[in-house]
Amino acid sequence: MRHGKKFNHLGRTAPHRKAMLSNMASSLILNKRITTTVAKAKALRKYVEPILTKSKEDTTHSRRVVFSYLNDKQTVKALFDEVSEKIASRPGGYTRIIKTGNRLGDNADMCIIELVDYNELLLEDAKPAKAKSRRSRKVGGKKKEEATVVEEEVKAESTIEDAEVIEEVKAEADQEVVEEAQTEEVKSEETVEDKKEDTNEEEAK
Repeated sequence: MRHGKKFNHLGRTAPHRKAMLSNMASSLILNKRITTTVAKAKALRKYVEPILTKSKEDTTHSRRVVFSYLNDKQTVKALFDEVSEKIASRPGGYTRIIKTGNRLGDNADMCIIELVDYNELLLEDAKPAKAKSRRSRKVGGKKKEEATVVEEEVKAESTIEDAEVIEEVKAEADQEVVEEAQTEEVKSEETVEDKKEDTNEEEAK
């Protein structure tokens, strides 16, 4: 019976386990994504995340400490020159485990472990959408704007035409009033002349 089991030994001796995790960490740093079993991925996450945190401080001491874990100059160079810049603003949680199902043969749980800052698809989905103001919400875009402009022009033309028609009607009405006034004056003058003729005839009699 195994009491006080603190971590998964992965069925290997200590040197074998250390060498395996070192190789997996180097592959993850160089390739940014590897496929393995879930048990190994969980053990690798505990192994590699302190190394990634150490790489944020680019000093000779930190490079030597990281090299003691990875034992690969190319990996150390890639970690400090490339990866450390990507993860500089992240306070932790540099890796992501995505389960992919079971492996044929032994039915082991398989997964993909990757560096979070190198998955461009998930980073694009995580970006917040731009807040739209009420004024900028226009259904139809340019076509609707053109339609509204045309409608405004038509309304303006119709109002101008209506004003012209109203002015013409007013002018015609004024002319009619003037003509009626002239006819009334002519009639009044005729009646005055008729009255004068009648008085002259009466005096002649």
